[in-house]
Amino acid sequence: MTLIVRWFINALALMLVAYLYSGVKVDGIFAALIAALVLGLVNAVIRPLLVLLTLPVTVLTLGLFIFVINAFLFWFVAEVVKGFTVTGFMAALIGSLMFSVVTLLTSWLVFSKKQS
Repeated sequence: MTLIVRWFINALALMLVAYLYSGVKVDGIFAALIAALVLGLVNAVIRPLLVLLTLPVTVLTLGLFIFVINAFLFWFVAEVVKGFTVTGFMAALIGSLMFSVVTLLTSWLVFSKKQS
């Protein structure tokens, strides 16, 4: 159940980012749900491999290269999912930062209660 709630939170976060920032566009809730699903899968499978492969660059930049990886993955998902568009790399960078912050805050609000 928690996984489905997180999926909906991510989809709503994508829609909020698209509403707040003109560089990211989502055509509707269905596109947001698919984009959130693909983004979750990409972050679970591809991101760890990229982080491992770019570890020297990440260490050299004191971890800032992780933002570049996140932006490229955000942009990649926009290229794969129809109805979810990002206008360029800077839009992907800003959109991925906004998406991360919104997702972090909403997940913290929803799941912050300790379960007994």
